[in-house]
Amino acid sequence: NAPEVAILGVARSEIRPVWDGVQFQPRLVLPLCLSWDHRALDGVAAARFLGFLAGMLSDFRRAVL
Repeated sequence: NAPEVAILGVARSEIRPVWDGVQFQPRLVLPLCLSWDHRALDGVAAARFLGFLAGMLSDFRRAVL
């Protein structure tokens, strides 16, 4: 899909049980998928971006400030 370098897919969020080490807790989960052109973008940079985005979305108050 020229001229796009990367495409971010965002699926519907849902509440899922997540183990916290003691018991299962309900947690909102948002699936993300990133595909990119390896000729234009290094995989390390793409993974770093996806990790940054996930971190910002997990603590939305940081993103708003």
